[in-house]
Amino acid sequence: MLRILKKIIPKSVFEFFQPIYHYGLSLLGALIYRFPSKNLVVIGVTGTKGKTTTTELVNAILESVGYKTAMQSTLRFKIADKEKRNLFKMSMPGRFFIQNFLRQAVNSGCSHAILEMTSEGAKQFRHKFIYPDALIFTNLAPEHIESHGSYENYLKAKLAIAKELENKKEKVIVVNIDDKEGQKFLALNIKNKIPYSLSDAMNIKTNENSSSFQVGKMIIHSKLPGIFNVSNMLGAIAYAKFTGISDEKIKEGLEKINFIRGRMEKINEGQEFDVVVDYAHTPDSLKAVYETYKNHKTICVLGNTGGGRDTWKRLEMGKIADEYCSQIILTNEDPYDEDPIKIVEDIKKGIKNKPVEMIMDRRQAINKSISLAKNGNAVLITGKGTDPYIMGPRGTKQEWDDAVVAREELKKLKLG
Repeated sequence: MLRILKKIIPKSVFEFFQPIYHYGLSLLGALIYRFPSKNLVVIGVTGTKGKTTTTELVNAILESVGYKTAMQSTLRFKIADKEKRNLFKMSMPGRFFIQNFLRQAVNSGCSHAILEMTSEGAKQFRHKFIYPDALIFTNLAPEHIESHGSYENYLKAKLAIAKELENKKEKVIVVNIDDKEGQKFLALNIKNKIPYSLSDAMNIKTNENSSSFQVGKMIIHSKLPGIFNVSNMLGAIAYAKFTGISDEKIKEGLEKINFIRGRMEKINEGQEFDVVVDYAHTPDSLKAVYETYKNHKTICVLGNTGGGRDTWKRLEMGKIADEYCSQIILTNEDPYDEDPIKIVEDIKKGIKNKPVEMIMDRRQAINKSISLAKNGNAVLITGKGTDPYIMGPRGTKQEWDDAVVAREELKKLKLG
């Protein structure tokens, strides 16, 4: 419908009425489903990285207490004990979907809903009439710059989500103050402000297999690797402690998570090397994945998510791969209407010192990376995580799952 309107209405007129259109749809969705969020404790999670992991962590802690929860994330939609994969290729779906989801959560007896909340969603007022009780801010890095017009507009969209908590009783914002934008979120007029930082933890130990750290008298042994996951856990802990959840239940919730799909997910078919699938699609997140495996010889499979957008990232991601990877295979991700070879060549410009190969067929690229790996090596497949499709020109899409494909190629190697 929106695409049709864009074609028949002059651009200046369309842009003037677009906010009213989106706001009206959000209000209509809430009216149809009778403002379901007013019957739930709604916890929003926003940031550039770590949203999906943090929603899973908060959900696990709440479930350890015995709460019946609903969760909406890039990865999945969960209501009580039922769940399905998110096939929308967006973290925060449309307004009617969100309100219907929350109404189903109420009807299923859920007390809490944990939602990823995005800047793209805020642009279209999808964050309106959700009435969050809490918001966790994880971090901010340049992303969606073409869509928002500037980094400042991207930040403004994130702050718009947080402003939903202003001047409301008993609302809380949990803010990562290790991030350079953290203080802007703490400056908002929100009654309860809870900062968190890596400095809150003692004895941090992390490697490619696990993490451990101490907060007060509580010692956490997590199967989630990487310093970035320690930060995500500290955000979840800060929220849980604010709500009065005991250390015992926090520990129980965090330690029961073995892995999160598409986030440093290990694919194991008995091979003598690691194969890891991760969503990393920004320079910062790619570097964090590679840092976790800095003591290994690594074969890295990467492309650049989203043809036609955030083109500045390509050279940077090439440079990061050049610094950390032993061998690099560049491949296709989501070219949309842009020439995929041009995207990959843009990344290649940042690679000066390491062996690099271009294999545009993503399955073949994964197969080659696995065939190159030897005992003790690590194959790092980044960019898509649990993305369900490879997006091509004119809206075409190919069903996809990096983890499934990696597993299939490992089995072929084993049989061979």
